[in-house]
Amino acid sequence: MSRWKRFLSHFFPLTIHRQASSISGSLEVTWTNGQLVLDSQNTNYSYGSLQRVLRLGLEDIGFETIRKMEHILVLGVAGGSVIHTLAEEVGFKGRITGVEIDPEVLQLAERYFDLGRIPTLELVCDDAFEYVLKTKLLYDCIIIDIFRDTDMPNFLFEHFFIQRIGTITKPNGFVMFNTMILTPADNDRNRTYAAQWGEGFAVKSLPRLEQHNELFVVRKETSGTF
Repeated sequence: MSRWKRFLSHFFPLTIHRQASSISGSLEVTWTNGQLVLDSQNTNYSYGSLQRVLRLGLEDIGFETIRKMEHILVLGVAGGSVIHTLAEEVGFKGRITGVEIDPEVLQLAERYFDLGRIPTLELVCDDAFEYVLKTKLLYDCIIIDIFRDTDMPNFLFEHFFIQRIGTITKPNGFVMFNTMILTPADNDRNRTYAAQWGEGFAVKSLPRLEQHNELFVVRKETSGTF
């Protein structure tokens, strides 16, 4: 049956699952252009356009560089598109820790998107802010992709959180941060964000991906400080 749905979805989208979430609002799993995607009411949560955006960020870091890493932290799992890209396209064999605040999203990710078959993946149901505060590990790459529909929590742009992310990133490691720009105020917010990284952090912006996304790729040099 899924083969026919995949075929028909090249002509029109076929929604196969809808549910409400107290955290994420409305969630839909839909066949679109031969691919399953996870959407909220107003934006793509996983696969589709979001997967294209995050893949560009990984390409900017370099697949060969990523394959040499040991541990990657993903803040905001949703359906796990970037995790599948890491495991299947990049060929990353190291540890992946995925942190997702919404237990219903995690259930959909495992039911429809096969995250359970990635043996090096650990899924954690937790608030990203709390997790970052209490983790004692250092990471080669931290991928931040946190949305509640089209809204981004304010803490992502605050200096304390940026500083903490920088602290738990290994020397010569990377931070990849996906943002959404819908208003002029969002542009100003992003410029302020980029300026908060201190000495020893090289900040690159990949702007206007998929029209509304701006992706930051930050490299921590050997002695990054704030």
